[in-house]
Parts: sequence; structure tokens; C-alpha cells
Amino acid sequence: MPELPEVEEAAGRLRRAAVGHRVLALRALHPSQRKQLPPRRARRAVGRRIVAVERRGKYQTIRFDDDSTLLVHFRMDGDWHIGPCGDPPARFARAVLDLDNDTRLSLVDARALCTITWHERGVDPLPALGPEADDPAITATALRNALAARRGPIKAVLLDQRVLAGLGNIYAAESLWRASIHPAASAATLREPTLQRLITAIRASLADGVRNAARYRTGVRVAPLKVYDREGEPCTRCGATIRRITQAGRSTYYCAGCQRLKR
Repeated sequence: MPELPEVEEAAGRLRRAAVGHRVLALRALHPSQRKQLPPRRARRAVGRRIVAVERRGKYQTIRFDDDSTLLVHFRMDGDWHIGPCGDPPARFARAVLDLDNDTRLSLVDARALCTITWHERGVDPLPALGPEADDPAITATALRNALAARRGPIKAVLLDQRVLAGLGNIYAAESLWRASIHPAASAATLREPTLQRLITAIRASLADGVRNAARYRTGVRVAPLKVYDREGEPCTRCGATIRRITQAGRSTYYCAGCQRLKR
């Protein structure tokens, strides 16, 4: 499931392939994507030059020379496949852009949950988002203020993109492990020294993700995660057993030894 590091890596590939080139064709191939991007809207992008590809949280915006935009969200399994226009269609391609440099950009997603929408000039297509999760300007005081009214567990709160943008299930679990915080700890009760540890841990976890951003596509652990998907294995820090619980319908992994819940 792509989060900030993986989406940034994908946006970088898209940026290198597409910026400066004009769209020859844009098509939504799957019924769920055609509902979001009907042909009459897709045609609005034809002939337009791509001037920028940007990432905000888990979203990507493709900006055209008339200031219209495409907004893309990978959801659970989305990614970009980049190849020549003459190649056979990519497996699970849900939408395609053909460019004037003989490049085809295919939005692929086995589950067809990804989203792609066109927005006219002057429309901000992004939802309300908090600061980027790896923003060096985030302080413990600012994070405490953002959490003050949150009564839920810290793990679930960290997944709210209005608190921190780009953080998802994997890196939230990794960050809480690095900060030695139990995922069920009340978000509103965490003090600033603990939140400073968490901020440092989030930056370290995301930096590790940036170094190994292709791992969610290949299914191979390029560099092992510290706690995520390691149920039953020993913690690399204290040796205790990694456990899994369910929070808000999502699997949460934590160390039973060094992430104790304080009562």
C-alpha cells in the first residue's frame, strides 16, 4: 500500500517521463475510472502540455499549461507503468495517457480502486490535508495542539490525513515502534517530550521508506521493516515478540516489550 515515500518515488518517475510533453490521448479503461473521468472530461486534456507533476500527501497532481489538473490517488495497489505507446496494454491498466514522445503512462491497479479526476483551471482538487508528515518545520507543540481534541488511539489518529499528510498504516506502525509508543495510547494525553520522539521517529521511518520506496511494488523486503508484518518474530531492539492487533479494521503491529501501554 503506497504511502508518502512510494508515492513520491512514483511521482518522480512520472515527472521524468512526462513534464514538457503534450497529451495525445487520455482514456479511462475501467468502468469505475470512467465514472470519475468520462470521455468528455478526458478530452479536455488532449493537446495540453504537462508542466508539472507534484505530490501532496498520498496524492499526485498532473498540471497542464492551461492550469487544469489531473488528480491521482493510488489507494491500495495503484502505480504507474511507463513504456512505449506501441507496447501491449499493461496488465491491470485502468487509465492511460499517450504523450508526444511516444510514451504511454498507464495507471495500473489490480483492485481498480485508484482514482483519477480532471479539474478545470482555478479549482483546487485536493481535500483538506495536514502538514507533510516529514515536514522539518513540525514541532512537538504544534503536534500536541493538533492532537488535543483527539480522543482516539494514537495509531488511528496518525492515519487521519488532516493531522499529518502522507502517513499510512505501515509507516505509522514503524514510527510508533521507533518512538516506543503503544499504538493504543490515547493521542490527546501524549506529552511534548513523547511527541518529539514521535516526530523524530516519523522522519526516520519515512527516510528509510524513501531509500527503499520500490518494495511495495515488488513484494520483496528490500530492507526489512522494523515491526510491520512481523507478527510472532522477535523485536530487533528488545527481543520480545511482535504482536498484531486490529484497529479501525486495519492490522497494527507492535512490540509487547518496548511499546508498553501506560495506564
